[in-house]
Amino acid sequence: MTAHARTHYVSLLGLGFGDCGKGLFTDHLGGALDAHTVVRFNGGAQAGHNVVLADGRHHTFSQFGAGSFHAGVGTVLASPVVVHPTALRVEEAALRRVGVEDAFGRLLVDARCRVTTPFHQAAGRLRELERGEAAHGSCGVGVGETARQALASPDEALRYGDLRNPARAFEKIEALRTALLHEFAASPALRHADAAQEIAMLRDDTLARRWLEAAAPCVAQSPPASIDRIAERLARSGTVIFEGAQGVLLDEWHGFHPHTTWSTISTAAVEAVLHDAGIDAPVQHLGVLRSYLTRHGPGPLPTHDRMLDARLAEPHNADEGWQGAFRRGHPDAVLLRYALDVVGTLDGLAVSHLDAIERAGLRWCAGYRTDDAGRIASLPLGGVRDLDHQQALTQLLQSAEPIYEPNLIATPHAWVEHAEALSGLPVRFGSFGPTRESVRGRKHLP
Repeated sequence: MTAHARTHYVSLLGLGFGDCGKGLFTDHLGGALDAHTVVRFNGGAQAGHNVVLADGRHHTFSQFGAGSFHAGVGTVLASPVVVHPTALRVEEAALRRVGVEDAFGRLLVDARCRVTTPFHQAAGRLRELERGEAAHGSCGVGVGETARQALASPDEALRYGDLRNPARAFEKIEALRTALLHEFAASPALRHADAAQEIAMLRDDTLARRWLEAAAPCVAQSPPASIDRIAERLARSGTVIFEGAQGVLLDEWHGFHPHTTWSTISTAAVEAVLHDAGIDAPVQHLGVLRSYLTRHGPGPLPTHDRMLDARLAEPHNADEGWQGAFRRGHPDAVLLRYALDVVGTLDGLAVSHLDAIERAGLRWCAGYRTDDAGRIASLPLGGVRDLDHQQALTQLLQSAEPIYEPNLIATPHAWVEHAEALSGLPVRFGSFGPTRESVRGRKHLP
């Protein structure tokens, strides 16, 4: 299918460890570019994209696109997104409470999308408990387990299209439940106090049928969509925004193993969705980052600074839950260069939290001192799907001592100027607060 000549495609790709402002910029561009569709093309229900409106309404978008506050803007959950139907119902109810009353009516879900069940969620949590102090930093919602099972047994994987046939779906879910119950029968995780609820789910032979009944309204209101129907939507005149989940520093193949997500964050992943729909059209790719780094849970963050944790309030990211503590770090030129090397060719940057610069006391990290490699200013790239290389990078980062520029970043203008020099890319959008009204285009940045 050929896209309409007036169809404009834009992607928002996180350049950090997540929580960079993709929701804010999706909401802003949804109105500024008169978008008709937001496409989720990676990840699953572990996304947490916050949108705050000027009237105080707030929603953390998990599966619905973060453009949903704009009337008529639809969401496409494209394969290979991992869909959690009952969580979609919960999110749709939350959106109704803040005034979005037709979210299901605007939703298209690719029939091929993999589906998360309570058994995937329980198994993912049990694996994290098994790891103990070596925990990876799971969100606890089952996305990784769903992807793992689908890769191991693709024919047995539950797809969104299977939910149209409850008998067939039940067979797949029960087979999964019994296999996982056998697998975890002697797991050391069972000794953990938090394991009781998870193993109880695996033992409950009534849960599969009850879960299918709970998922049925989602399927009824948003039936599985064919690729032809999705292609027709994506080819409509107007703007289509591809809203990335997570950040490239958590990418399954380029992130710092094993503290990664089972998801690919890249320009190629965006373009693959269009190619799958038979659309050959250019995409304006924007890299999204905060003025400072953040990370949930374990994994390397060389510029982590407890003083920043204290100075920079985070109203929508708590320390509790499966992910663990929310940490802040100074802007890092080494990680920015690495992110740009692996994400693909970008057309510009979008930067959030520029209003934090003058009160935070930020410094640019120019390089690292390391025990093995000495002083370094960049990270070496590995081969295709080389997890040994990625794990070696993790070990390097965990021992790295940041080398900071001598002066504090005095103003947003200084930050933008330095980032553009480092990246060779223009900062096309910058935000100075949590709402769409705080976003300024390039001509109006300080």
